[in-house]
Amino acid sequence: MRHPVALTIAGSDSGGGAGIQADLKTFAALGVHGTTAITALTAQNTYEVTGVLEVPPEFVVEQIMAVHRDLGIDAAKTGMLSNSGIIHAVSNTVEDLGLPLVVDPVMVAKSGARLLREDAVESLKEELLPRALVATPNLPEAEVLLGSPVGDPAEAAREISERYGTPYVVVKGGHAHGPTSTDILYFRGNVVRLSLPRIEGGCTHGTGCSFSAAITALLARGRDPVQAVALAREFIQTAIDYAPVRQGKGSCPVNPTAWLEIPAQRWEVYDNMAKALRFVLSEPLFAKAVPEVGMNLAMSLDWRYARGPDDVAAVDGRIRRGREGLVAGPIRFGASSHLSSIILTTMQVFPEIRAAMNISYSEEVVDRARSLGLRVANYDRREEPPDIKALEGMSVRWGVYRAVRGGGEPPDLIYHLGDLGKEPMIVVLGRDAIEVVGKAVRILSGTSAP
Repeated sequence: MRHPVALTIAGSDSGGGAGIQADLKTFAALGVHGTTAITALTAQNTYEVTGVLEVPPEFVVEQIMAVHRDLGIDAAKTGMLSNSGIIHAVSNTVEDLGLPLVVDPVMVAKSGARLLREDAVESLKEELLPRALVATPNLPEAEVLLGSPVGDPAEAAREISERYGTPYVVVKGGHAHGPTSTDILYFRGNVVRLSLPRIEGGCTHGTGCSFSAAITALLARGRDPVQAVALAREFIQTAIDYAPVRQGKGSCPVNPTAWLEIPAQRWEVYDNMAKALRFVLSEPLFAKAVPEVGMNLAMSLDWRYARGPDDVAAVDGRIRRGREGLVAGPIRFGASSHLSSIILTTMQVFPEIRAAMNISYSEEVVDRARSLGLRVANYDRREEPPDIKALEGMSVRWGVYRAVRGGGEPPDLIYHLGDLGKEPMIVVLGRDAIEVVGKAVRILSGTSAP
């Protein structure tokens, strides 16, 4: 039993968005132990590179060998190599060790700064690419490698593979235009097109680093190159789609950890909901608080990952009175459009509010909440504009937004008095399902204990 080890031979990005920082996040997200051989230190952020300090070639080799002697290396990748001396040293070392190598032919940073000296391009072509298993040029890099503009990316991938002896070549389509982004994989006469919707305005700092690191991690785990490239394409799509778009003033960085965080959060939400629901079903107070339409409890993923109802878990079929007490269906993501609308709308103003529970309305319960010091908000459904009322699903969002907008702190509950055919309702809000149920118990029992 041995944990796979991947090595990145690349530069350090002080902004944390690209380079070895992005590679190590990617390695961790894909379940391999990440190691590094740093080729250069860069002083950079999301919009500029202000300085580069190159590492002597012999010390780059010393780093590689230190990792090899102790941990072993299952697959390696190169990123920023900076100069021909480093390329020469890395090429010889990789060949001596027989490492499966992914070459990301990094030449220019997103900010436009050169990360590979012009006189080192030939060394990259003649020494490194022939030793690579996989190469991942983007369109501008492919043009440099070919010495001419790229017309057909598939033909460009074939020519790079045959000219430099690289078995697998991926010409990335991020610099192209159109509703889809297509990466072209060429190998042994075969062409595989990997297309996904283009994410307009998405974060792209570190995409090349993370993509090549994902291929490397998957090779280290035993995937064949075609499988590794295909899965890495899905990985980088997620990293772009769920990137922190307000991070930095320039090209915001991708988020490699989203691949790991989203499934982890889904389990966290499910577990929190299950504990809260068990308490609800065992607590007699809730039997008297079930509205005619039924009661429900819901919790969302963190605001960074919550896009719609499918990211909100709720009780399928709601919580209802049975012959021997309350009964509930299973917990399922996407089970409640009503509570998910309430939560997602509230999160736009107060991102920390991720859970909600509806209970039957009574003036006494609202007064009791106020007496306990809870923050109470409300809206009047009779004031809803006709054009909003005519749109399916907009009524709840309109009402909740009216209730929460302008508040300095999030409300603990929101209520409305109903409308024609609409039952009056109280919705208890909180940071998670367990907190919401605790607030509901306080309100229903009239006790101040949490």
